Amino acid sequence: MSGEAFSAIVVHSLDHAVAALAAAAALDTPVTLISAAGAAFQAGPAWFKALITEATASHPKIEVTAILDCGDEAGMAMAALRAGINHLRFDGSPEVHGKLAAMGAVLVESPTLSLDLLDCWNPQAACEAFLNGS
Repeated sequence: MSGEAFSAIVVHSLDHAVAALAAAAALDTPVTLISAAGAAFQAGPAWFKALITEATASHPKIEVTAILDCGDEAGMAMAALRAGINHLRFDGSPEVHGKLAAMGAVLVESPTLSLDLLDCWNPQAACEAFLNGS
């Protein structure tokens, strides 16, 4: 996914993640979820890991790629790797990118197209429309 164009759904809560997976299940399509910018140091990698684990339990057959935004915080990226989150958004130096990649990180750019569920009243319907290309 590094360097590739991709679309993602920005999730801020368990309800958002569950809605996104329900929409993906309704359309029988894989989904990419990404945390809000800087979520690694706001909520923490353990929170994001738990959110994804719980959400995917409700739709275990759906292929999910979960990306945690670590900003430019190398320590948060390393904590995410320790928590088992390999797909990361990281804005740090190229040297640190290389070190994180050597540790197993899959570093991604910002999605080319995204749906942010922050102020969404009906997240599942919004996700279905987004995933369906509407």
